[in-house]
Amino acid sequence: MRQKIQEFIALGTHVGVLVDPRTRTMEVYRLNQDPVTLGDGDIFTAPELLPGWELPVVEIWAPEFD
Repeated sequence: MRQKIQEFIALGTHVGVLVDPRTRTMEVYRLNQDPVTLGDGDIFTAPELLPGWELPVVEIWAPEFD
């Protein structure tokens, strides 16, 4: 998946995101930048696509019920 995302970025995609629910992380890919790994305490933004929009990473995981 990482290689495929990097291919899309090379072809002009602005942002690629690999979500891994097992580790509760998101890897964010952008052209000419190293991938950034975000976790529960981080906020994902994509100002090049959605200026002003923010998503706390912790909010993408399904709630757990006891």
